[in-house]
Amino acid sequence: MRDTKESRLLLVLLVAIAFALITVDIRGGENSPVDGARQAAATVFGPVQSGMSAVVNPVGNAISAVRDSGERHDRLAALEKENAALKAELGSDDRNRSRLNQLDRMLKLAGRGQYGIKGAQVIAIGAAQGFSWTVTIDVGANDGIRRDMTVLNADGLVGRVTTVGPDTATVLLANDPDFTVGTRMEGSDELGFASGQGDRPLRVQLLNAKADVKKGDRLVTFGSQADRPFVPGVPVGVVSRVDPSGGDLTRTVYVTPYVSFTKLDIVGVVVRAPKKDPRDEVLPPKPRPTPTPTVTVTVTPSADASADAPVTGRPQQ
Repeated sequence: MRDTKESRLLLVLLVAIAFALITVDIRGGENSPVDGARQAAATVFGPVQSGMSAVVNPVGNAISAVRDSGERHDRLAALEKENAALKAELGSDDRNRSRLNQLDRMLKLAGRGQYGIKGAQVIAIGAAQGFSWTVTIDVGANDGIRRDMTVLNADGLVGRVTTVGPDTATVLLANDPDFTVGTRMEGSDELGFASGQGDRPLRVQLLNAKADVKKGDRLVTFGSQADRPFVPGVPVGVVSRVDPSGGDLTRTVYVTPYVSFTKLDIVGVVVRAPKKDPRDEVLPPKPRPTPTPTVTVTVTPSADASADAPVTGRPQQ
């Protein structure tokens, strides 16, 4: 439409009519005379609007879903991270409690034997010096550790120190084939020498070929001159088998060690020997035998059996 005087007049007239209709619609309320026209327009344009909404809404919903999915994923990841942290913390607490328990038991053992010990933790295993059964501990010369010191834990004899660095030391374990320690039998005081056999029981050669020894007897360290490499009285193990053949000069027994060499964690290096031999005082209490229950059966005659029994008596006169 060209911009002429007539077109401007028509535009003004249309605007005036629109304002008039709006005024009439507002004043009419629910009874507005243009309500029918508005409903007709809704009837015509409603399906078009619905169609457009149906086209646009899936896109909007998809965008919202992706956004919500991302938020849910982030929340899930955060929860999983928190759970992992809590599990790690719980595991750490369990491990710390286990270590505290090991340390407490080891200190009690050292107290019974009057050993002065330096606590340490096993930080590595391996054959750094060519030994087949060794561990590395986190104390060394700077902590007062010297070669040929006894190493124990809460259960008994672990081994002896063989190599010392500034802050670490190597321990030869008691089950190593190159390991030998003097032993003494509990009660009988029979002396012998225990040698490691790897994952098999220790092999003990008793000096007395006729020694009275049986399964379940216990051994401790005999001790060395000047208490190095071994201090006396450290629990070694329990006799699990006695060699029936024996020899002319010695007798062989096999001993299950108290220490589990594959589960070492907290250990102690004996830096001060006891003033006197503790002998058997460091051994754990002996297990009490479990009583075997006995059952006594009492047989009571039944009423039927009494009725069937023959009746005897004096004959009537």
